[in-house]
Amino acid sequence: MANRGDDAARLSPKALAGALDALAPGRMSRPSAAGPTPSASPSLAQLAAQWAGVRGRLQQEVGDVEYRTWLRQMTLVGLDGDEVSIRVPTRFLRDWVREHYGDLLARLWQKENPTVRRIALRWGGRQAGLAESIVPTESASPESGSANADNGAGDLPAAQGGAAGSVPATVSAADERAADGGILDPRFTFESFVVGKPNEFAHACARQVAACPATKAFNPLFLYGGVGLGKTHLMHAIAWELRGGEGSAHAAAAVGRPIEIAYMSAERFMNRFISAIRSQRMIEFKEQLRRVDVLMVDDLQFLMGKDATQEEFFHTFNALVDAGKQIVVSADKSPSDLSGFEERVRTRLGSGIVANLHATTLELRISILGAKAARAGVDVPPRVIEYLAQKITSNIRELEGALNRLVAHANLFGRPITLDVTQELLHDILRAHERRVSIEEIQRKVAEHYRIRFNEMTSQRRARNIARPRQVAMYLAKQLTSRSLPDIGKRFGDRDHTTVMHAVGRVAALMETDAAFAEDVELLRRMLES
Repeated sequence: MANRGDDAARLSPKALAGALDALAPGRMSRPSAAGPTPSASPSLAQLAAQWAGVRGRLQQEVGDVEYRTWLRQMTLVGLDGDEVSIRVPTRFLRDWVREHYGDLLARLWQKENPTVRRIALRWGGRQAGLAESIVPTESASPESGSANADNGAGDLPAAQGGAAGSVPATVSAADERAADGGILDPRFTFESFVVGKPNEFAHACARQVAACPATKAFNPLFLYGGVGLGKTHLMHAIAWELRGGEGSAHAAAAVGRPIEIAYMSAERFMNRFISAIRSQRMIEFKEQLRRVDVLMVDDLQFLMGKDATQEEFFHTFNALVDAGKQIVVSADKSPSDLSGFEERVRTRLGSGIVANLHATTLELRISILGAKAARAGVDVPPRVIEYLAQKITSNIRELEGALNRLVAHANLFGRPITLDVTQELLHDILRAHERRVSIEEIQRKVAEHYRIRFNEMTSQRRARNIARPRQVAMYLAKQLTSRSLPDIGKRFGDRDHTTVMHAVGRVAALMETDAAFAEDVELLRRMLES
């Protein structure tokens, strides 16, 4: 497929073969004299055409801007067995591509060449050999039968070794895997979880389970809340603590051996259940799950309406609890609100501790952003952190994504993070969070801020302590609404449009000469926009 942003895609197969051969001599398989067979390695021209196809589809899926920013600098190194090697210029770019586009790259490569089983991402010059491997997820495997998205956390191992000269990630793939083959994210630990009033109870319950699993009062532990509030983070943190913390030693002492943990999404549970039925291996499936010491199932709401899977989950649940094993479950609703589940399942799920992760407060969002910026080692001004926390209130994932984009921009281009850069770089995210502000809301917020009565906004009083807040409200009404000047004047006690013009000009002039006043008005504007 042609790729406008890729020079290689415009070359003939012969020229592509020569270019790729010069780039990585000896790495690619040579075509046999008899020509390729279905199981043979592709020729240089075929491999080049496959790479062009991958890049073309990649650009189509992510868009031109995102492709040019993150993916255009990728170059093909070669194919060795079932592993494709791709090089990017820097370690940072390698980590970014792997984290954000690894699954997509694996999927597109398997469409072009089903024999590709892993992708080694290298960084540095032509002779550099530092790599991290990407392996296709279960959803890309021909045997899986269906997509298998495990909340984004279990789809990509941090490293699989693979290429010569590769270096392992901080946590190897073997260390990341739970007993069922699910992947634990090394970022999701108790140490990296920022605690605030909205999540302190859920955090305390998770800590208790991690320290002393299968305590009757905390079994099962049911975590629920909206998207991006930390449910998956806490579940991974529990698993990590049980694998290597004090809870691990306590649990191992209780059972006389290292404990077994099974972490999976509800979708993975269903896929494994269906696969066991198809392959007539239900007994093996039941035995595998019933022998674990801790079963963790994420996003249980996925099983709504899936009666057969619910039935199996219910029996697994009962068998483990009756045997003194720990159950940890998460969902987006409380057990009583899980419509589509049988009453006996909802009752069983609510029989232990039910902990809600509430929507984040401004203070918690500021704390989370500050902690993540510190871990990234990038200087993010407090004003920018507060601005993001005010503007993006939906969930922590989107907030973290915005911060990641700023950090990536600072690392790639060596530019400081400022409020202007933030607004320019995140305009698409910020625009999605914009909401319509009414003049009445502006009047009420300004009156509260300056501690005057709401009806003073429309009164005829001209005292300075009344007139100045009224002018500020008019200024903000002009800035934040699409109302005309006469319409704004009408909402402020039938004042003339020239009065509104004077107020807007006066506030703008004061903001240029009085920094404290300008900061006050800017704070009001951010509060109204959030």
